[in-house]
Amino acid sequence: MRTYNLDDQEPEKVIIEGVSNSAETPIITGATPTLQPNDDQLLDSYSQAVVHAAEQVSHSVVNIEVHKRVPGRGEVRAGSGSGFIISPDGLVLTNSHVVHGADKIEVTLDDGRRPDAHLIGEDPETDLAVLRIYAPNLAVAKLGESKNLKVGQLAIAIGNPYGFQYTVTAGVVSALGRSLRASSGRLMDDILQTDAALNPGNSGGPLVNSRGEVIGVNSAVILPAQGICFAIAIDTAKYVAGWLIKDGKIRRSYIGVGGQNVKIHRRVIRFHGLPVESGLLVVSVEPGSPAQKAGLQEGDILVEFAGQPVESIDALHKLLTYARIGTQTPITAIRHTEKLSLEIVPGESQWKAD
Repeated sequence: MRTYNLDDQEPEKVIIEGVSNSAETPIITGATPTLQPNDDQLLDSYSQAVVHAAEQVSHSVVNIEVHKRVPGRGEVRAGSGSGFIISPDGLVLTNSHVVHGADKIEVTLDDGRRPDAHLIGEDPETDLAVLRIYAPNLAVAKLGESKNLKVGQLAIAIGNPYGFQYTVTAGVVSALGRSLRASSGRLMDDILQTDAALNPGNSGGPLVNSRGEVIGVNSAVILPAQGICFAIAIDTAKYVAGWLIKDGKIRRSYIGVGGQNVKIHRRVIRFHGLPVESGLLVVSVEPGSPAQKAGLQEGDILVEFAGQPVESIDALHKLLTYARIGTQTPITAIRHTEKLSLEIVPGESQWKAD
């Protein structure tokens, strides 16, 4: 067996010679380096990114417990979720479905403090809510942007699944611009899809990028599926949170119809030169509503609103914005085979809690 001793010669002159026609294996003996690797050397770049992001935002993540009063039982625990602090004065962003209908909200910080908390406002149609807590020296999450996200980039979720506080999972942004149905029945747009594992209790927690900036609010899981989870884009969340902080709610317009999506006969489409192949069939009209005042009737098919095509009830929801409240707006409907041009003045939607 051939050996090489590093102590016998200059380090720069050490040459390991190959062994030919022999079963001998060269072995290096002698002094070994005594340097201890630091953390950066032990972690690959992916791990470093996850660790750094988690450290940046974890102190701003809170655990939320909801209590409701039940007749005959008093106040009982009704669920839990997550949230994150968005301002030094104690504003917390979370999901509407986490705190909806709560009689008491308890918030626990990462250092164990349990400050008083109350609801500022919620918007079930985007599944967002803002709380306020009262405590000094709060860690604030840095809000990023979602408009420039790319499919495949790192996404890290932090929350309290099943009560296991400050759990970190990592994955990627799987898709952008998804749509998801809110508990109110309205379609939420600009939803992020990720494969960062989420479980009950993660709802309302932050989804962050590799810089520790919040890019989404974790919202939903498809339970039978593996790796299909959803978050509300932070650009949407910032807009909604601003209105909730200001008014306690989001103002939207409504016209007062119940409807369903239907196909329009090809002859009617060609005869009237309609821009759509389907429309919204009016199946009910609320008494005294803007729709009734405008002359809409059951059986009409709404095809245009404010000059924009209406192919479905979701398309109409997108057009019923705050700016339309009290504004005279042209609509187009098909009644039997006749094309009607009407004027409607949308009112303000009054969402009521269950």
